[in-house]
Amino acid sequence: MNRPDDESGGTIAMNRRRFLGSAAWAAGAVATGSGWLIPASTSWAAPPIKVGIATDLTGALGFAGNSNLNVAKLCADAINKSGGLVGRPVQLFIEDTASNEAVAVTNVRRLIQRDQVDVVLGGITSSMRNAIKGPIVERGHTLYIYPQLYEGGECENLIYCTGPTPSQQCDRLIPWLIKNGGRRFAFPSANYIWPHVLNKYARKLVEANGGEVVFEEYYPIAQIDYGATVNKIMTEKIDVAFVTVIPPGVGPFFKQLYEAGFLKRGGRLCQIAYDENALSLNAPREIEGLASCLDYYRAAATLDPGSAKIQAEYDAMFPNTKYLLAAGSAATGMYRGMVLWAEAVKRAGKVERDAVAHALDDAKIQQAPGGPAEMVPGKRHCKMRMYIGVAKHGLFEIAEASDGLLDPKEC
Repeated sequence: MNRPDDESGGTIAMNRRRFLGSAAWAAGAVATGSGWLIPASTSWAAPPIKVGIATDLTGALGFAGNSNLNVAKLCADAINKSGGLVGRPVQLFIEDTASNEAVAVTNVRRLIQRDQVDVVLGGITSSMRNAIKGPIVERGHTLYIYPQLYEGGECENLIYCTGPTPSQQCDRLIPWLIKNGGRRFAFPSANYIWPHVLNKYARKLVEANGGEVVFEEYYPIAQIDYGATVNKIMTEKIDVAFVTVIPPGVGPFFKQLYEAGFLKRGGRLCQIAYDENALSLNAPREIEGLASCLDYYRAAATLDPGSAKIQAEYDAMFPNTKYLLAAGSAATGMYRGMVLWAEAVKRAGKVERDAVAHALDDAKIQQAPGGPAEMVPGKRHCKMRMYIGVAKHGLFEIAEASDGLLDPKEC
């Protein structure tokens, strides 16, 4: 998602003390440059494994990026408290991509050139991924794990995707929307790669299931006045608004649609990237009944003991945070990415890039938010459970859950 430069997200202060000592690496809240090492109970005889985290800590998607960072800290904490990886602690090196691709490229270069990290995780929007993958993979020759749901088609070597794909989100959701919303769809969209590619996939499913896309339109990402579009939705008697408008415009769009009476006359909202963090962008009444399809909602903890355990650990580590463990913000993909990568390092017995990439190719984990997950060998994408969520009084309820792990159908 291309981003304007507003600074609506939170910021985070980085500790900038340097590691001291040559033989023992003391485990504590210590940092090198933008580094951050989780406290642990032991001292380390070997230097840390460097993990780069590149996410939007400021800007329009700061609410998502800070959730992302919290999850990275949760995973690093668990890894270090369990003895680290191959006898070494994990140290996070954190850079703000600031919801701005030009800023992000400069900051991410530091992870590669200055910090010489062993792996990079992060990037929220597809435009951000496309901007930072050059410095990471093409020029930096570094392993890159992209944790966000996206439009599919990323099959480049050294890039592993741990978020949902269009198949995982739409194959069940579109028929559900037609059954529970209606057949006349509108596709109001932000003008960048994710909506364009996703809409092609979704349109085929709508038509194959007897529905109709009445109109498909694209708007500048920073647009906040949607009067003409709202009028068209109302006059064309649209049943389902399949929305890929994103912050900062999506909140005003839903508000204007609510004020026009779309929900009152029985219209159904859908924004497939919406998670618990995004719910705060509107008053609950403005998005009542909004449908989404993600790999995790807090309600999934009632269905999966592993999810309940992880949710409890997150809430204990960040008891007063406004940044929730949520799926659309890429936090769940970050969890899967961190833990799958850690499993790959254990299997490889070293941190060397090609050995870890080989082990990551078919890595599996039994616990992650939403349930187990596994990489599809040779495809660099992840199988996972999926849930259709519906917003009710400011929370998501689960309307439907997949029986097993869904194939991403990519590459």
